[in-house]
Amino acid sequence: MDWNLLLSTFLLMFVAELGDKTQLAVISLVTRHGRPGAVFVAAVAALALVTLLGVLGGQALSRLVPAALLHKASAVVFIALGILMWFEAV
Repeated sequence: MDWNLLLSTFLLMFVAELGDKTQLAVISLVTRHGRPGAVFVAAVAALALVTLLGVLGGQALSRLVPAALLHKASAVVFIALGILMWFEAV
């Protein structure tokens, strides 16, 4: 087990998910339905499925595109989205 990778992935995802729209949606669902257990299980399952799709898609993509190019393309997309969000276009 690569504990450094596990910890860095956990910390990155934890910080990235704090206060995002998913967390706000979960808060809204709990307040609306009053069933925190059901909301928690469904949210965890959804996040796990989305993460699985990202892992499988990333693995498949990495077989077709060199890692250095993927990293650069990801950086460009993140920067572009940040700029769009700065100007409230997204």
